[in-house]
Amino acid sequence: MDARIVLLGAPGSGKGTQAKRLCEEFDLTLISTGDLLRQAVRDNTPLGAEAKRYMDAGKLVPDELVIGLIKEKVEGLEGGFLLDGFPRNLEQARMLDGITNVDMAVELDVDEEMIVDRIVKRRSCRQCGEVYHLAARPPKTADVCDQCGGELYQRTDDSEETVRERLKVYHERTQPLVDFYKERGILIKVDGRGGIDEVYHRIADAIRGFAK
Repeated sequence: MDARIVLLGAPGSGKGTQAKRLCEEFDLTLISTGDLLRQAVRDNTPLGAEAKRYMDAGKLVPDELVIGLIKEKVEGLEGGFLLDGFPRNLEQARMLDGITNVDMAVELDVDEEMIVDRIVKRRSCRQCGEVYHLAARPPKTADVCDQCGGELYQRTDDSEETVRERLKVYHERTQPLVDFYKERGILIKVDGRGGIDEVYHRIADAIRGFAK
Protein backbone atom coordinates (compact mmCIF):
# COMPACT_ATOMS: atom_id res chain seq x y z
CA MET A 1 0.00 0.00 0.00
CA ASP A 2 1.38 3.37 -1.02
CA ALA A 3 -0.10 5.36 1.86
CA ARG A 4 1.38 7.70 4.45
CA ILE A 5 -0.30 7.03 7.78
CA VAL A 6 -0.01 8.65 11.20
CA LEU A 7 -0.98 6.46 14.17
CA LEU A 8 -2.34 8.35 17.19
CA GLY A 9 -3.17 7.00 20.62
CA ALA A 10 -2.62 7.62 24.31
CA PRO A 11 0.15 5.89 26.30
CA GLY A 12 -1.00 2.31 26.88
CA SER A 13 -3.45 2.31 23.96
CA GLY A 14 -1.50 -0.45 22.19
CA LYS A 15 -0.07 1.64 19.33
CA GLY A 16 3.31 -0.08 19.23
CA THR A 17 1.85 -3.59 19.07
CA GLN A 18 -0.63 -2.67 16.33
CA ALA A 19 1.87 -0.61 14.31
CA LYS A 20 4.22 -3.55 13.68
CA ARG A 21 1.41 -5.84 12.55
CA LEU A 22 -0.15 -3.22 10.28
CA CYS A 23 3.18 -2.59 8.56
CA GLU A 24 3.61 -6.30 7.88
CA GLU A 25 0.14 -6.68 6.37
CA PHE A 26 0.08 -3.49 4.30
CA ASP A 27 3.76 -3.57 3.34
CA LEU A 28 4.47 -0.23 5.01
CA THR A 29 7.72 1.00 6.52
CA LEU A 30 7.39 1.58 10.26
CA ILE A 31 8.89 4.92 11.28
CA SER A 32 9.33 5.18 15.04
CA THR A 33 10.99 8.40 16.15
CA GLY A 34 12.54 6.63 19.16
CA ASP A 35 14.12 4.00 16.90
CA LEU A 36 15.30 6.67 14.45
CA LEU A 37 17.02 8.61 17.22
CA ARG A 38 18.73 5.53 18.67
CA GLN A 39 19.92 4.39 15.23
CA ALA A 40 21.26 7.85 14.33
CA VAL A 41 23.18 7.96 17.63
CA ARG A 42 24.60 4.45 17.04
CA ASP A 43 25.63 5.38 13.49
CA ASN A 44 27.08 8.68 14.73
CA THR A 45 25.48 10.64 11.89
CA PRO A 46 25.65 14.46 12.09
CA LEU A 47 22.02 14.60 13.33
CA GLY A 48 22.66 11.65 15.65
CA ALA A 49 25.70 13.32 17.22
CA GLU A 50 23.67 16.48 17.79
CA ALA A 51 20.75 14.49 19.27
CA LYS A 52 23.14 12.63 21.59
CA ARG A 53 24.24 15.90 23.19
CA TYR A 54 20.65 16.61 24.23
CA MET A 55 20.02 13.03 25.35
CA ASP A 56 23.22 12.88 27.43
CA ALA A 57 22.17 16.12 29.14
CA GLY A 58 18.76 14.62 29.94
CA LYS A 59 17.00 17.11 27.67
CA LEU A 60 14.29 16.56 25.05
CA VAL A 61 15.60 16.39 21.50
CA PRO A 62 14.29 19.50 19.64
CA ASP A 63 11.50 19.00 17.09
CA GLU A 64 13.73 20.36 14.31
CA LEU A 65 16.20 17.51 14.85
CA VAL A 66 13.47 14.85 14.91
CA ILE A 67 11.92 16.28 11.74
CA GLY A 68 15.37 16.19 10.13
CA LEU A 69 15.65 12.47 10.90
CA ILE A 70 12.14 11.78 9.57
CA LYS A 71 12.93 13.74 6.40
CA GLU A 72 16.08 11.68 5.80
CA LYS A 73 14.11 8.46 6.28
CA VAL A 74 11.13 9.49 4.12
CA GLU A 75 13.24 10.75 1.22
CA GLY A 76 14.94 7.39 0.88
CA LEU A 77 11.74 5.37 0.94
CA GLU A 78 9.78 3.67 -1.79
CA GLY A 79 6.13 2.97 -0.98
CA GLY A 80 4.11 3.94 2.05
CA PHE A 81 4.95 4.31 5.72
CA LEU A 82 3.34 4.41 9.15
CA LEU A 83 4.51 7.00 11.69
CA ASP A 84 4.33 5.90 15.33
CA GLY A 85 5.12 8.46 18.03
CA PHE A 86 5.07 11.55 15.82
CA PRO A 87 3.48 14.05 15.58
CA ARG A 88 2.53 14.52 19.24
CA ASN A 89 1.16 18.06 18.94
CA LEU A 90 -0.14 20.57 16.42
CA GLU A 91 3.22 22.29 15.85
CA GLN A 92 4.87 18.96 15.01
CA ALA A 93 2.03 18.16 12.57
CA ARG A 94 2.63 21.43 10.76
CA MET A 95 6.36 20.70 10.58
CA LEU A 96 5.58 17.24 9.20
CA ASP A 97 3.46 18.90 6.49
CA GLY A 98 6.60 20.66 5.34
CA ILE A 99 8.32 17.41 4.36
CA THR A 100 5.51 15.01 3.36
CA ASN A 101 1.77 14.65 2.87
CA VAL A 102 -0.25 12.56 5.32
CA ASP A 103 -2.98 10.44 3.69
CA MET A 104 -4.73 9.28 6.85
CA ALA A 105 -4.49 9.65 10.62
CA VAL A 106 -5.70 6.67 12.65
CA GLU A 107 -6.69 7.41 16.25
CA LEU A 108 -6.89 4.48 18.68
CA ASP A 109 -9.66 5.46 21.08
CA VAL A 110 -9.38 3.71 24.46
CA ASP A 111 -11.26 4.49 27.66
CA GLU A 112 -8.99 6.20 30.23
CA GLU A 113 -9.83 3.77 33.04
CA MET A 114 -8.92 0.86 30.77
CA ILE A 115 -5.56 2.46 29.98
CA VAL A 116 -4.85 3.04 33.67
CA ASP A 117 -5.68 -0.60 34.40
CA ARG A 118 -3.46 -1.82 31.53
CA ILE A 119 -0.43 0.17 32.63
CA VAL A 120 -0.74 -0.09 36.41
CA LYS A 121 -0.96 -3.89 36.19
CA ARG A 122 2.01 -4.09 33.83
CA ARG A 123 5.16 -5.82 35.10
CA SER A 124 8.58 -6.00 33.42
CA CYS A 125 11.48 -8.39 33.84
CA ARG A 126 14.63 -6.74 35.21
CA GLN A 127 16.78 -9.25 33.34
CA CYS A 128 15.40 -9.73 29.81
CA GLY A 129 12.77 -6.95 29.56
CA GLU A 130 9.81 -9.30 28.91
CA VAL A 131 6.50 -7.58 29.73
CA TYR A 132 3.53 -9.14 31.55
CA HIS A 133 0.07 -8.02 32.67
CA LEU A 134 -1.23 -9.26 36.01
CA ALA A 135 -4.73 -9.90 34.59
CA ALA A 136 -4.38 -10.39 30.82
CA ARG A 137 -0.99 -12.11 30.68
CA PRO A 138 0.23 -13.08 34.15
CA PRO A 139 3.50 -14.98 34.73
CA LYS A 140 3.20 -18.67 35.65
CA THR A 141 4.88 -17.90 38.99
CA ALA A 142 4.16 -14.63 40.76
CA ASP A 143 6.92 -12.02 40.29
CA VAL A 144 9.08 -14.41 38.23
CA CYS A 145 9.71 -14.15 34.47
CA ASP A 146 8.61 -17.20 32.45
CA GLN A 147 11.42 -16.62 29.94
CA CYS A 148 14.53 -16.24 32.08
CA GLY A 149 13.48 -16.56 35.74
CA GLY A 150 14.33 -12.92 36.38
CA GLU A 151 12.54 -10.71 38.90
CA LEU A 152 9.43 -8.86 37.72
CA TYR A 153 8.93 -5.27 38.82
CA GLN A 154 6.65 -2.27 38.24
CA ARG A 155 8.35 0.62 36.47
CA THR A 156 8.20 3.89 38.44
CA ASP A 157 6.34 5.60 35.57
CA ASP A 158 3.68 2.86 35.67
CA SER A 159 2.19 4.07 38.96
CA GLU A 160 -1.44 5.24 38.82
CA GLU A 161 -0.60 8.86 39.70
CA THR A 162 2.05 9.08 36.99
CA VAL A 163 -0.16 7.39 34.39
CA ARG A 164 -3.06 9.79 35.02
CA GLU A 165 -0.72 12.78 34.70
CA ARG A 166 0.70 11.43 31.42
CA LEU A 167 -2.84 10.97 30.08
CA LYS A 168 -3.80 14.51 31.10
CA VAL A 169 -0.79 15.93 29.23
CA TYR A 170 -1.52 13.68 26.24
CA HIS A 171 -5.11 14.89 25.91
CA GLU A 172 -4.13 18.56 26.30
CA ARG A 173 -1.51 18.33 23.55
CA THR A 174 -3.16 15.85 21.22
CA GLN A 175 -6.77 17.05 21.03
CA PRO A 176 -5.85 20.00 18.75
CA LEU A 177 -3.91 17.50 16.61
CA VAL A 178 -6.95 15.23 16.33
CA ASP A 179 -9.08 18.23 15.33
CA PHE A 180 -6.42 19.24 12.77
CA TYR A 181 -6.68 15.91 10.92
CA LYS A 182 -10.45 15.74 11.39
CA GLU A 183 -10.89 19.10 9.64
CA ARG A 184 -8.88 17.72 6.72
CA GLY A 185 -11.23 14.77 6.45
CA ILE A 186 -8.48 12.18 6.95
CA LEU A 187 -9.06 11.17 10.59
CA ILE A 188 -10.11 7.56 11.22
CA LYS A 189 -11.27 6.91 14.79
CA VAL A 190 -11.06 3.25 15.86
CA ASP A 191 -12.41 1.68 19.04
CA GLY A 192 -9.31 0.41 20.87
CA ARG A 193 -11.18 -1.68 23.43
CA GLY A 194 -10.94 -5.46 23.38
CA GLY A 195 -8.28 -8.04 22.56
CA ILE A 196 -5.24 -7.36 20.39
CA ASP A 197 -6.61 -9.34 17.41
CA GLU A 198 -10.06 -7.76 17.67
CA VAL A 199 -8.63 -4.23 17.69
CA TYR A 200 -6.20 -5.05 14.90
CA HIS A 201 -8.96 -6.21 12.55
CA ARG A 202 -10.94 -3.03 13.28
CA ILE A 203 -7.96 -0.87 12.34
CA ALA A 204 -7.11 -2.91 9.23
CA ASP A 205 -10.73 -2.84 8.01
CA ALA A 206 -10.93 0.92 8.62
CA ILE A 207 -7.73 1.53 6.62
CA ARG A 208 -8.94 -0.65 3.73
CA GLY A 209 -12.32 1.14 3.72
CA PHE A 210 -10.70 4.58 3.72
CA ALA A 211 -8.22 3.69 0.99
CA LYS A 212 -10.96 2.64 -1.49
